[in-house]
Amino acid sequence: MLYQFYEMNHAAVAPWRVAAGLSRAFWRLPLNPFAGTSIGRSMEASLEVFERATRRYGKPVFGIEETIVAGEPVPVVERVVWHKPFCNLLHFSKAKSPPGEPTVLIVAPMSGHYATLLRGTVEAMLPFADVYITDWVDAREVPVFQGGFDLDDYIDYVIEMLRHLGPRTHVMGVCQPSVPVLAAVSILSAQNDPVTPASMILMGGPIDTRRNPTAVNALAVAKGIGWFRKNAIERVPFPNPGAMREVYPGFMQLTGFMTMNLDRHIDAHRELYWHLVRGDGDSAEKHREFYDEYLSVMDLTAEFYLQTVEKVFIRHDLPKGTFTHRGVPVNPKAITKTALMTVEGEKDDISGVGQTEAAHDLTVNIPPEKKRHYLQLGVGHYGVFNGSRFRSEIVPRIVDFIRANN
Repeated sequence: MLYQFYEMNHAAVAPWRVAAGLSRAFWRLPLNPFAGTSIGRSMEASLEVFERATRRYGKPVFGIEETIVAGEPVPVVERVVWHKPFCNLLHFSKAKSPPGEPTVLIVAPMSGHYATLLRGTVEAMLPFADVYITDWVDAREVPVFQGGFDLDDYIDYVIEMLRHLGPRTHVMGVCQPSVPVLAAVSILSAQNDPVTPASMILMGGPIDTRRNPTAVNALAVAKGIGWFRKNAIERVPFPNPGAMREVYPGFMQLTGFMTMNLDRHIDAHRELYWHLVRGDGDSAEKHREFYDEYLSVMDLTAEFYLQTVEKVFIRHDLPKGTFTHRGVPVNPKAITKTALMTVEGEKDDISGVGQTEAAHDLTVNIPPEKKRHYLQLGVGHYGVFNGSRFRSEIVPRIVDFIRANN
């Protein structure tokens, strides 16, 4: 019933949001004698903060129209090149590419936020690679008759996309996908499949959450899968296309993320108010851009969410050697030709230091010269795949690694 109450609350507040929007327009009117005064700016700032705090944020767009190749601006066109009910494969096609450019598949997290959270990752890789990314679909938008989607399906999707892209593809698993990406590469390697990736880059992922466990890891172990099944799963209400589908709602995950750092988010919105009052448009716009992305969330299918919690965070199936796909054991030791790079952030409070590096201990048959680990100092989870240090320090290392194994 929680989902229904959430929808009802959103509908109940809707008239107030409309009123807030109209009132903001009034305080900006040139004919209003208080427009531009401290009183007018204070009222307008208060109304914007209220409207943003009660808004439902839709799916953002990548909006990448240009990149730089060999020092020259090159147009970019976004296209869907592969489609399944729960995922679209996006290709950022460049009007001009250097010969021998590596193909990179970025597997985005299916963990509440949309793939656009990795917009900075895509932008940073575009000058050096032919980039594709998984664009996961909000489960509330997928009708029940389309079937379910679990962790096995996720692995199948990754394998199918790699087959679509062909041999010598390089795959990047960012955060949560590190586990299914490692599983997919293990399966392809065991089958000696020609589309087995040339390299695999795992970034801030929960390969072995027993190492340096974070608050997120500790919660999963302490509560147990029964608690999550009882308290985290809801049915999508009508009139959404996915009505009656069991999901882990995005708004619940967002609530969990925000309460972990509630003081910081409250301070950020307080600062937005003062930026608006002082007329600091640049700072206010940076706030808007960040929270437009951060507050845009999607629902996950119940089966995928519960399996991930149980297999990855509670039972630790992959590092224990008990991870299966369609009932068949997954063996990372089968990987012999795919190069492996892991990237972690020193201050990561989602995937602790050492959790991603654990992939090296599981892939014992990859030659040492085809392995690399990098710990980025001074960054948290988000900084592993986005931000200034990602662009200046992490990306060059990833590019060098890919080129060395292309």
